[in-house]
Amino acid sequence: MPVYEYECDACNHRFEKKQGFHDKPVEKCPKCGARPRRVIHSAPVIFKGSGFYITDSRKKAPELGKAKEKPAEKKKKEKKK
Repeated sequence: MPVYEYECDACNHRFEKKQGFHDKPVEKCPKCGARPRRVIHSAPVIFKGSGFYITDSRKKAPELGKAKEKPAEKKKKEKKK
């Protein structure tokens, strides 16, 4: 069950109430008896997975001056020696 937060405009009392989705909203403040209003909060945004950071989409820069040799080419050079 969700927990809803209420605030009374008459006495500024804030309180929480555990209610089901189909329950009626609270009609009386427990302190003064006036009608409270439900306080609405924004939902947090959570980014999961890769691709959200600048480092996730970057490829490493190729190193200049160093050519990558394939393993087969290395073996051929070793045999010639």
